Amino acid sequence: MKTKKENNSASKLKIIPLGGLEQIGMNITAFEYEDSIIVVDCGLSFPDDDMLGIDLVIPDVTYLKDNIDRVKGFVITHGHEDHIGALPYVLRDVNVPVYATRLTMGIIEHKLDEHGMTKSVKRKVIKFGQSINLGQFRIEFIKTNHSIVDAAALAIYSPAGTVVHTGDFKVDYTPVYGDAIDLQRFAEIGKKGVLALLCDSTNAERPGFTPSEKTLASVFDNLFEEHKSTRIFVATFASNVDRVQQIINTAYKFGRKVAVEGRSMVNIIETAIDLKCINIPENTLVDIDQIKNYPNEKQVIITTGSQGESMAALSRMANNMHKKITIGPGDTVIFSSNPIPGNEKPVTKIINELLRKGAEVVFQDAHVSGHACQEEIKLIYTLVHPKYSVPVHGEYKHLKAQGKIAESLGIQKENIFILSSGDVLELSEDNAKINGKVPTGAILVDGLGVGDVGNVVLRDRQHLAEDGILIVVMSLDKYSGMLAAGPDIVSRGFVYVKEADELMEEARIVVSDTVENLIERGVSDWGKLKSSTKDVLGDYVWKKTKRRPMILPIIMEV
Repeated sequence: MKTKKENNSASKLKIIPLGGLEQIGMNITAFEYEDSIIVVDCGLSFPDDDMLGIDLVIPDVTYLKDNIDRVKGFVITHGHEDHIGALPYVLRDVNVPVYATRLTMGIIEHKLDEHGMTKSVKRKVIKFGQSINLGQFRIEFIKTNHSIVDAAALAIYSPAGTVVHTGDFKVDYTPVYGDAIDLQRFAEIGKKGVLALLCDSTNAERPGFTPSEKTLASVFDNLFEEHKSTRIFVATFASNVDRVQQIINTAYKFGRKVAVEGRSMVNIIETAIDLKCINIPENTLVDIDQIKNYPNEKQVIITTGSQGESMAALSRMANNMHKKITIGPGDTVIFSSNPIPGNEKPVTKIINELLRKGAEVVFQDAHVSGHACQEEIKLIYTLVHPKYSVPVHGEYKHLKAQGKIAESLGIQKENIFILSSGDVLELSEDNAKINGKVPTGAILVDGLGVGDVGNVVLRDRQHLAEDGILIVVMSLDKYSGMLAAGPDIVSRGFVYVKEADELMEEARIVVSDTVENLIERGVSDWGKLKSSTKDVLGDYVWKKTKRRPMILPIIMEV
């Protein structure tokens, strides 16, 4: 191995996060060594409040497109949207093989199927402990625990050294399904020497250990015992198969039938059943159409919408918009999740709506996190013993908190790198430094349009949302250039016209005088007529209302 390192002393390993730093979501990181690039994860994030009408946000992969001949494949850690959600969009431009564990691949295949891409994308399911060779890299999948089955950490071997990427993880000694995290393998890799550790930072501010998923079994038992005579709804994350398993176990104990509602959850549970990642007792799971055939006290409905999403099943049930189920008195709704940072308002809104409907709402202590707290992060650092620390997966404050943990464990401050998306971190055994940047950013998805809505369109939408629009329509005579009809003013989202006749009539007169004056002076340029209309109407409206609506002049020739 030594000779190989000496031969490659000039070559460095580059770690390039293309998203996922400074935020929760949109995780994607490129690893580059000479002529080989591998990409770990390819996630989406959900739009901010000011991204009006946007459905999803995906990473800008210009760097991968520009270097497509060197990209060897996508290696995926687990099946959450913030790690796989952008794959169907990115694979259109960067069509390279995808490698993932069993359930992760099952969920990816469902997505590719929806986009009609199953035939065009190469896929390979990898078992834990198995390695794959991609160009100059060898990647080993290591068993970890998370809030979804089949989560993996990655050991990435390159001629410059070994990098360990934890993916999203927690240390769960009593997982609901499958084996505990393979701490022994982390230790074995650590013994051989690890260049850098990229570790999940989501809970880096929280002291102690994250409780095991199994601790919720008794919580659900107690809640079902307390609410024996009511219909029970449990809202949780669609992908938390282990949570669904525990709810089903408790429902079976209490002789209740279970229905699953919400498209994303139905898809994932179907995939988990096919792959035998979930164990459902016979005659327990029934279709949502059939659940009404059982008395209320024998029903459990597991649903999406725990984050207050307006179109998710729980919101539609609470707002009487669901075709099959409405929630009211005699119902108990258990929130088996915590609000993701930024989602507190919609979650509170849905809780208030449910309480108003007469339902009982339980939103404490029915959730445990899927991410490692400080003591588990320390455990991984101690086993892996990396030379360099690169905190990932989290907002800046989370990354900083993990940096502090690494420092407390004896890693030198100059060996801890808090990166921004786009930074190029160059590593070798001797040194590490940030050397340059690559283009990154957010591509907005609206309906079928990918990237056709940018900052200018968003700014217009914001403008329309805040102040509305005035459309000025006028017709000019083709031969004389004189005003043949109009100007007429149409208002949308600015003022209610019926109650503002005087204002609109005065505005019309102001525009009419200006246009006639310009025409009399021989101005026939439509651009000048439009800009003058905008200016004079804008000034008038601002004086009268202190608002700045968007003004759209339309000139026609007759």
